[in-house]
Amino acid sequence: MREWKMVEILADVAKECRFAAKRHPPMRSGHEGYAIIKEELDELWEAVKKDAPPEELYKEAHQVAATAIRFMADVCWERIPEKEVGDLAQR
Repeated sequence: MREWKMVEILADVAKECRFAAKRHPPMRSGHEGYAIIKEELDELWEAVKKDAPPEELYKEAHQVAATAIRFMADVCWERIPEKEVGDLAQR
């Protein structure tokens, strides 16, 4: 993937995260977060099955990504010791 494309996509997802944070309360548990992610993933799957245009697939994948990031922020972030946060993706 070209670096510039990834930067644009991540900026787009960050914007969606901020928008969602204003509209929805924080996820209260892993169970709740999983259910929300699954709902978004099911919407993406429905779009894939109907062979939706790339704009619709992008929108649905974009919401899955934003929801997963919200899960990380709402459910995980405060429970991870600060020194480990930057290293988690490397494990």
